[in-house]
Amino acid sequence: MTENGFRAEEIDTSRPHPARIYDYLLGGKNNYEVDREAGDRLAAAAPEVWTGVRANRDFLRRAVRYVVGSGIRQILDIGTGLPSSPNVHEIARELAPDVRVAYVDNDPIVNTYANVLLRGSSATSIALADLRDPRAVLDHPEVRQVIDFDEPVALLLVAIVHFLTEAEEPERVLATLRDGLPTGSFLVLSHATGDFADRSAAQAVYDNATATLNLRSRAEVEGFFGGFTLVEPGLAEVPFWRPDAPPPTRPGEIGYYGGVARKTG
Repeated sequence: MTENGFRAEEIDTSRPHPARIYDYLLGGKNNYEVDREAGDRLAAAAPEVWTGVRANRDFLRRAVRYVVGSGIRQILDIGTGLPSSPNVHEIARELAPDVRVAYVDNDPIVNTYANVLLRGSSATSIALADLRDPRAVLDHPEVRQVIDFDEPVALLLVAIVHFLTEAEEPERVLATLRDGLPTGSFLVLSHATGDFADRSAAQAVYDNATATLNLRSRAEVEGFFGGFTLVEPGLAEVPFWRPDAPPPTRPGEIGYYGGVARKTG
C-alpha cells in the first residue's frame, strides 16, 4: 500500500490510459511507451488531434477565467489528468488568489503526481475517485476539504464525459453532479464528436485502453447541460468559444464541442 491509499499493482501501465495519452499529445513527459504508441495511432487516424488537444486546453483556460471573472471562488475539476502548467489553480489565481480547487481523477499515477505538485497547499486538494460514481466524488473528504457546496462551484468536465459509455449512464452522472451544486454554480464541459468526419479509426485506438472513447453529436452533448443555462455563444467548437486570439483552424476541423453554463434554479 502506498501513502496515497492504493496498491502498487493497481497502477496499470500495460494498457494506455486516456490521461497519459492526453499528456503525450500535449507534449508532456508523464506517460509510458504504451501511451505514446496509442497517441501516435490516434494522430495517424486523426492528424488534427495535435491541434485539437491544444485547442481544448485553451478552451479550459478561457472558461476558467470566465467563471472566476463571474465571481466563482471554488472549482471542482473532475478528470483533471496529469499536471500540465498552467494548471487550473494557477489560471484561476491569476485573477483571484483566494480560489480553492479540488482535483479529481481515477488514475493513481495522476494522483501521485498531483499530490507532489500540490503539497503544502491548504486551498487545493486531489481526490482519487471515479466520475462513474458521482455521489462518491461529491462526498470525498479531499473534495469536502476545500469545496463548500453551500456556495457556488464551477464544475469542470473537460474532455472526460466522452469516456463514459451509455451503459454507464452519463445523463445520470451529470444529473447527480448538477443536483449537488447550488444555484449560481457553473458547468464547464467539452466533449469529442464525430460530427465533422468519420472518426471510427480514432475511436478504435481506445478499444484496449482503460476507457473507451464515445463520440457524440452536438444534440447529445447539449443534452448534458440540462438544468443549466448556456452562456453566449452557447455550445461551440472549442476554438470558437470566446476566442482571445485568432482560432487555429476553420470551423469543422477540430472534433471537440465546448460550453459553459450557469445553474439558475
